[in-house]
Amino acid sequence: MSASPRHLILLEVLIAALAAMTVKALISLVLWRYAGPLTLLVVLSGLTVYLRWRGLGWRRFGLIKLPKLKSWLLLPVQAVFAIIAILATGVGTATIGAALGFDFMGEEPAGVMDRFGAVVDGSLPHYLLWLAIAIFAAGLGEELFFRGYMINRLRDALGSGFAMTALTVLLPALYFGYGHFYYQGIRGLITTGLIGLSLGLLFLIYKRNLWPLVIAHAAVDCLAFTALYFNLDV
Repeated sequence: MSASPRHLILLEVLIAALAAMTVKALISLVLWRYAGPLTLLVVLSGLTVYLRWRGLGWRRFGLIKLPKLKSWLLLPVQAVFAIIAILATGVGTATIGAALGFDFMGEEPAGVMDRFGAVVDGSLPHYLLWLAIAIFAAGLGEELFFRGYMINRLRDALGSGFAMTALTVLLPALYFGYGHFYYQGIRGLITTGLIGLSLGLLFLIYKRNLWPLVIAHAAVDCLAFTALYFNLDV
């Protein structure tokens, strides 16, 4: 691939990231609690149209067809490992941060209750709404954008050497963490950034098969909302 197309792809990724930030800032003015999911809806819709115009589909970015029985049998195992990775990273980050004296790593950010307080108060409609968001926006949408799209397009732009591969995982992870800063603060930025790093590595290990990550991400978020709804101390 020549230098020019690679620069254009890098510019495409930058525009997509800036567009997402701009859309989220605008939506936050009127629907702060749902800014993240609505931003994903807008950005992924735009990307779908753009990529189709370029002759690309989402299968190219991780939503692969599972042709063999072995692939289907392996899928739940891969998803379980991804769930373990998410939980271990989240718990480990909070534990180590608190042990090092970073008290904010062990405290619940105020924005979390501001955003999900209705679920904690036992509102069934809000609980069901956030379950749907967890499945379609977090599980599918975030994995499509942060892992499937960004990692693959950065690889197209930067190449597949060791250092460049590391960047293709690290940069989306940092952006993923930043995407949660608006309601989780610095703790969310660090924790979700490291979770994004873990999921990015698994994406490569799973040969860019996004399905295990989609299932795992949705499952963990659904469990978290269920714990909030039933006031479970986990």
